[in-house]
Amino acid sequence: MAAKLGPALLTALVSACAWAAQPAQRPEALRVCADPDNLPYSHEDGSGFENRIAQLIAQDWGVPLSYAWLPDRRGFVRKTMGAGLCDVIIGVPVGFERAATTRPYYRSSYVWVERADSARPPLSFDDARLRQLRIGVQLIGNDLAASPPGYALARHGATQHVVGFPIPGEEPAAARMVNALARGQLDAAVIWGPQAGYFAQRAAVPLRVRALAPPGDLHGQPFEFAIAMGVRRGDPALRQALDEFIARRQSDLDRILAQYAVPRVHGDKP
Repeated sequence: MAAKLGPALLTALVSACAWAAQPAQRPEALRVCADPDNLPYSHEDGSGFENRIAQLIAQDWGVPLSYAWLPDRRGFVRKTMGAGLCDVIIGVPVGFERAATTRPYYRSSYVWVERADSARPPLSFDDARLRQLRIGVQLIGNDLAASPPGYALARHGATQHVVGFPIPGEEPAAARMVNALARGQLDAAVIWGPQAGYFAQRAAVPLRVRALAPPGDLHGQPFEFAIAMGVRRGDPALRQALDEFIARRQSDLDRILAQYAVPRVHGDKP
């Protein structure tokens, strides 16, 4: 027989449920931390997809939108959110250690990019033909470490003609890789999905973007990442408000991502 609930416990449970049902308190302004020149994500002219998402949030909440602009380099979070200049970063990996993250609103992966006229593209990293191809990979971090695709190619012996593209530069590494493909200086490139989709759309020649499953032995080097929004630790109200926004407006977020050709991981909710 189920235990009976006493009046005090019943009152406490009802109060807790009523509190949980209350919508989160929204801020009086949406203050976003962003890079002023980091397409396709953000730009000071508002042309990035994270700019579009920030505009959507501000309109949904009926609050003004402002930015703290800083190049996304070492110390970005500390010098922006940490300094109290802004309150939210529109795109961070789920579990990002320097912020509290919301529920994810999309999931993407590294993708294979090649000229549309390429014949017989490789089907996996086990394909022996990879060893003969000039393949571009992004070099990440301050020590210019290889990205997960670089490690995948190395583990499968396909490094003879790999070309590394450092993230810093006058143009984004993804844009430089796409341009090298268009000029015939590369046979293919493995690029983080949102950047690949955006710059491939704008290439001088038709390019093909497609998934290439990572090898199963690539331990500790994920190819896929769930992307969320990041807020200051200790600001649960803003985090809850953003979670509620994502849940209500996911279809609108999906449309923005599709307009920027962001590859999405199929069969997995964001």
